Amino acid sequence: MKKIELTLACGDYEIVRPLKEGIVKPDGIDLIVLTGMDSTTRHWRFLRNGDFDMSETSASSYVVARDYGYPITALPVFLHRRFRHGFVYVNTSKGIETPKDLIGRKVGIKSFLVTAGHWMRGILEHEYGVPHKSIDWYAELDEDVDFEPPADLKLTRLPDDKSVERMLAEGELDAVIHSSLIKPILEKDPRVARLFPDYKAEEQKYFAKTGIFPIMHVLGLRNEVVEKYPWVPVNMFNAFQEAKKIAMKRMENPRIVPLAWYREAWEEQEAILGPDPWEYGLTERNRHTLETLAGYSHEQGLIRRPARLDELFVDVSQGRKRGDEFRI
Repeated sequence: MKKIELTLACGDYEIVRPLKEGIVKPDGIDLIVLTGMDSTTRHWRFLRNGDFDMSETSASSYVVARDYGYPITALPVFLHRRFRHGFVYVNTSKGIETPKDLIGRKVGIKSFLVTAGHWMRGILEHEYGVPHKSIDWYAELDEDVDFEPPADLKLTRLPDDKSVERMLAEGELDAVIHSSLIKPILEKDPRVARLFPDYKAEEQKYFAKTGIFPIMHVLGLRNEVVEKYPWVPVNMFNAFQEAKKIAMKRMENPRIVPLAWYREAWEEQEAILGPDPWEYGLTERNRHTLETLAGYSHEQGLIRRPARLDELFVDVSQGRKRGDEFRI
């Protein structure tokens, strides 16, 4: 049978390298892997335009897109996870020393649906007593998905000539929740600091309490592909699993990474997060993480009804489930 040609847009990660280099070939698929875009461009082009057959995309934007009827579904493949306590930045002249000092403040974000900010809004509310509606939000970019903000959400769109990083440094904003390391931090600008100076310890405490290693992105598929080729999701899921297995085996070798204590970091991760913190599928731990994420979406008024994981993700189970029995 002739292979079908499909496009996959994603980050240039070690765990997709075997797919990109053709070491792993999904059964029946001639895969074209596109890794040259930044995440903002990739998410916009997939969610707004359907430019790719499959795409790594913002988890929080995806949940909202599905609620608004976008013709997409998702594989339970999570190419990007990250703890987020270390990406809350404050202006050092504003007297912000604890999370509750953010109440009533002006806080910048790239856009409201960015998953990094979405996680931190929920974490600040549930773990630190900072209601998301107690903050004045200032968004720099348009959203991946159009949505109707709740009437009591204080959300301002900034003009094109404004940057939340610069506004933070100059004191126009009190704090910023970002998805990346911002320029003032990289340049050691004394006007900007992290809200959590020992953010790694804070993130470890959060994981110990909740068991959550935050999922940032899901793997979206156009419904048209799934309807025309219903075997594609299972074959792609298997290919992603194989690619990750190869990548993790390669990454065990400290010789390939120019870090003096790389192996020690690898062993520390395993001791804290377990042998496969990057696991795919709707496992018990992933369900808990995704249900928390989707719960924040409903709680913050971004979706109109609670989201069910079995509706958000295509079924990639194969064969009989445990407990099934043959009947004559």
